[in-house]
Amino acid sequence: MDLSEFAEEVGEDGPVTIAGLSTRGGPVDGVRVVMAPSGIDWVRPEEMTVQCGAGVPVDELDEALAEHGQAVAIPPTGTVGGALAVGRSGIRRLGYGPIRDALLQARYVSADGTVVKAGGPTVKNVSGFDLCRLLVGSRGTLGFIGEVILRTRPRATFEQWYVATTDPFELFPRLYRPTSVLWDGTSVWVLLEGHRDDVVAQATALGLRDADPPGDVPTGARWSLPPSRLGALRSNGRFVAEIGVGVVHHELPQTHADVDPGIVELHRRIKHQFDPGRRLNPGVDVLEVG
Repeated sequence: MDLSEFAEEVGEDGPVTIAGLSTRGGPVDGVRVVMAPSGIDWVRPEEMTVQCGAGVPVDELDEALAEHGQAVAIPPTGTVGGALAVGRSGIRRLGYGPIRDALLQARYVSADGTVVKAGGPTVKNVSGFDLCRLLVGSRGTLGFIGEVILRTRPRATFEQWYVATTDPFELFPRLYRPTSVLWDGTSVWVLLEGHRDDVVAQATALGLRDADPPGDVPTGARWSLPPSRLGALRSNGRFVAEIGVGVVHHELPQTHADVDPGIVELHRRIKHQFDPGRRLNPGVDVLEVG
């Protein structure tokens, strides 16, 4: 994919912001807006990889991969680039892994308007600093992603959500490779994938009941806790916790000690190295990056 036109739009000076489908927040007000290229370059099911523009809607990519019995571990909303820039894995992270692991290679436009390649099409031929992981979650403050190569995964032949009222910390060790385990302090939702007979047999043995996916997941804030500390949430407001992961979808902002000043300084130094003029997505605070 030719990124020269995209690089020219980003340019070398002046504040600029990038927009997708605005499902994860819109562009910065009053700042020139660019959009990443779209289109799927190729799908290589035998290698379990796909190359596409960062502006491709996730549902469009998912539809293309479904024809090959594959999927990609990216939450099913917005664009591919937007999902990677925000860096928030979906509620299937327990089974699919973090979103950063899906990115093998990225070509992005730097703050000086240069097209840069990070990573490689396969893990074995990558050397040097892992810029791909640094880009994921950087919210476009280090560079604007234009094109990516993603790792795909087999699409499950059967999946089913189940619900139970048992203790999630007693149930969790008894589950075999669950895709997601969610808990709101009262009920436990379990997503199982695989061969239909195996899934049904496991659910029956554990006394799980068929259910719809949990629809009322708080969107006020996302907390990050060690998985071992999730039990302390029992009387701490309305929440849905991802058991085994440590992510908590909460109605209130997380209360914690001030961020280590050393971490803040590290963020600032990285930002300065990539964008000394602070022209990329101005207004995104360094403490929100990660």
